[in-house]
Amino acid sequence: MLSPLLKEMGVVGAGGAGFPTYVKAASRVEFVLANGAECEPLLHKDFELMCRYPAEICEGMSLMIEATGAAKGKFGLKEKNQAAIRAIEPEARSRGIEMVLLGDFYPSGDEYELVYSATGRLIPPAGLPLHVGCAVNNVETFHNVHQAKAGIPVTRKFLTIAGAVRHPQSLWVPVGTSFRELIEHAGGATVPDFGIFVNGIMMGALSFDLEDVVTKTTGGLIVLPRDHYLITRKDRPLEAMHRIGKSACDQCTFCTEFCPRFLLGYEVQPHKVMRSLGFTLTGANNWNQWGELCCGCGICTLYACPEELYPKEACDQAKTSLRAAGIQFAQKSAPVIHPMKEFRRIPLSMLRQRLRVEEYECETPFNETEPSPARVRIRLKQHAGHPASPIVREGAKVRAAQPIARTGENELGAAVHSSIDGKVKHITKEAIEIWR
Repeated sequence: MLSPLLKEMGVVGAGGAGFPTYVKAASRVEFVLANGAECEPLLHKDFELMCRYPAEICEGMSLMIEATGAAKGKFGLKEKNQAAIRAIEPEARSRGIEMVLLGDFYPSGDEYELVYSATGRLIPPAGLPLHVGCAVNNVETFHNVHQAKAGIPVTRKFLTIAGAVRHPQSLWVPVGTSFRELIEHAGGATVPDFGIFVNGIMMGALSFDLEDVVTKTTGGLIVLPRDHYLITRKDRPLEAMHRIGKSACDQCTFCTEFCPRFLLGYEVQPHKVMRSLGFTLTGANNWNQWGELCCGCGICTLYACPEELYPKEACDQAKTSLRAAGIQFAQKSAPVIHPMKEFRRIPLSMLRQRLRVEEYECETPFNETEPSPARVRIRLKQHAGHPASPIVREGAKVRAAQPIARTGENELGAAVHSSIDGKVKHITKEAIEIWR
């Protein structure tokens, strides 16, 4: 059976969420959907992956179709990516998989958007694709499913290094490699002082820690000058973001009118969450149901707001506050598509201009030369669910692809494997460090 194998081989969602793929393989669905939309500005790793591994991706998709009993497979990717289409289409067609061509808009890769584009179905509010008979996976996840079937566990991550580096590129990287080594592999930064957006500008996290490491869900590193507009905005304390919103939000509603979930018919209204900032002196307690169904895409904060406020961050805080209080919001009515939805799409070119990163937009060609780190730090929690528990001891010699940690049989999670040959140097609650 495919499902137990995927858990043992450590296959999780490679698109960023890290949900264990074995759970989806054990479900029964009508459609299996491949997500090759890749909407984050400056990231092109899925494009390179589709161009170079079309057979492996489509074979992994076929394995998931068979495992789930799906009647149909549908492959979503952007119509502009003609090289990827030429590579994928014959492989997909030979397996009965239908192509779904998408516009160059953000965020067409959101699974609610993709399910609607591919099937015409709307996921129930706060629901999952499974609730409308769909299983969605990133294209790299399907590649890893193919590898797992051949007995190859997840020990490498395919990602893009872009922005202010000398040689932007896409490449395979051993899991646990440091950001410092990756940036050096890309020729180094072109500026002396910089920050790193991990997994993208819009939905990723900002880091200044060069010793942080690649995980199974790392999609890319975007290096930008320390004084870049995006970094100075993102690096502001949360309390300051809320204080600015409390004093400056004039309730123009642009954040809501451009929200992709609102346009799909879900009750997400960031302007009402911003209104709640005025309920207290500090704006700290954002108990507001209108942020519960926010997908965190960042359009409201980084594109829609004319005053450059922080509606997304207010929605994040609202969700945190509601969950801590045990309050669960449920939209009572079924979602209905907004009549202006198709006219409020955001082209990637306009988004890059608004983000002031157009100068960094370029090809990130595949580099066959992988980093060869002298040491790796492999995190025990690289997936949704329970952290994996070590099954090796300090001082033990390990081989690449050897399992070094597992989750319990009945625990949600996935096995973790060594990405290099070496010796286990340190084991902590968070990670296992291996020296070559």
